[in-house]
Amino acid sequence: MPTLEPDAQAVLDAAIKAGAPPVEMLTPAEARAMVKARRAALNQPIPFVAEVRNLTAQGPGGPIPLRLYRARMVEELPSQPCLMFFHGGGWVFGDLDTHDITCRNLANAAGCTVISVGYRLAPEHKFPAAFDDSVAATQWVAANAEELAVDPARLAVGGDSAGGSLATTVAMDAVRRDGPQLTYQVLIYPVTDLAMMEESYRTVGEGYLLTAASMVWFRDHYLRNAEDVKDWRASPLQAPSFAGLPPAYVVTAGCDPLCDEGAAYAKVLEKNGIPVTYRHRPGQMHGFIGMSGFIKAADEVVADIGQALKTVWKTA
Repeated sequence: MPTLEPDAQAVLDAAIKAGAPPVEMLTPAEARAMVKARRAALNQPIPFVAEVRNLTAQGPGGPIPLRLYRARMVEELPSQPCLMFFHGGGWVFGDLDTHDITCRNLANAAGCTVISVGYRLAPEHKFPAAFDDSVAATQWVAANAEELAVDPARLAVGGDSAGGSLATTVAMDAVRRDGPQLTYQVLIYPVTDLAMMEESYRTVGEGYLLTAASMVWFRDHYLRNAEDVKDWRASPLQAPSFAGLPPAYVVTAGCDPLCDEGAAYAKVLEKNGIPVTYRHRPGQMHGFIGMSGFIKAADEVVADIGQALKTVWKTA
């Protein structure tokens, strides 16, 4: 098995010592409570940003909660580049609070506005509810760009895990709709194929924070039936076309069952002429991006993403 970097191993050891049951042994409600308790126990310092406020977009299933973060005030930068962020959690848990620190860090690293999306969760809201909300939120931000003081010509999408899947499928949908025009996609250890046939499901599918068994639990709660696995909105690697997608930043972790499908997606994008910045962290595990202050790689990758966004947006 691959060897974790020492700081990641320390996080894993602490999780094992805490004795939390595997997610597949829990109900969705129990899993959500466990995740919130685990985040609170980390007691991470909350990074300062210039502005934070909650917003609401209208979606197909009702109001969609959003949270806006700014690294710089509007008075200083009137029309700001913006990253739409979709949180991870296997479409079953996660919310605006669980990814609050990650969004603050991304806003500061890129010097931009980040808008986090609180899409509907499964199993109460099955596929494609999360996708539909993510599309609706992105369209709403683009349509209200002037009021939100964001630049619609510098709008990107990003997310971690299930959120990475949502980010790239939102980008695919934007191509199909001929808008909004997205400039970049940030895909952090994304889910790209719910067929789950990649080798990393076998080589690193147990022993780390995310396991192959827990991925089956997520998939079974999220999808309506087996046919949904083939739908590009759930499995973007199976999309019929990748033409017209914006450039991408893809990061994978070596001790993560999603590693190989993330790498495969980066290769497919490159094969289709999409510029890709691919970063692989062999000694890290799924979820490390949210461990700032504990895992050095989290801070390094966030800084790298920030620089990539600054480059594509041509900001300082």
